[in-house]
Amino acid sequence: MPQRTDYPHFQPITTRWHDNDAYGHINNVTYYSFFDTAVNTYLIEVGGLDIHDGEVVGFVVSSACDYFASIAFPDRIEIGLRVGKLGNSSVQYELAVFKSGEDDACAAGRFVHVFVDRASNQPVAIPAGLRGALERLAI
Repeated sequence: MPQRTDYPHFQPITTRWHDNDAYGHINNVTYYSFFDTAVNTYLIEVGGLDIHDGEVVGFVVSSACDYFASIAFPDRIEIGLRVGKLGNSSVQYELAVFKSGEDDACAAGRFVHVFVDRASNQPVAIPAGLRGALERLAI
């Protein structure tokens, strides 16, 4: 099971009332939203990604998640983020969901971004600013 010490960066997330499903816990699909939020917040704030007008955007081409313990509103959570593989135009993120103050992950996931030219949707080399930010998270 992933531990808090396995991740160099954390993004706090506030769960919302409507994240809970009929079983009283966060629905599995919402975890992917948490992952997307953590990664894109980092790319925007640290890597300088311009999601509105930039020439390069990241497309998710693969994703998965494993679940170990439930979370539910109003839990405060943090998403641990690291980079497992950094290629020329792609990156594999490895993420984990932690309840605030806890060391054991409630869930662990991964997804791959391929960076593409916004106009053509063709893969491009990861821009230098983004690459530098991603290298800081490499394990």
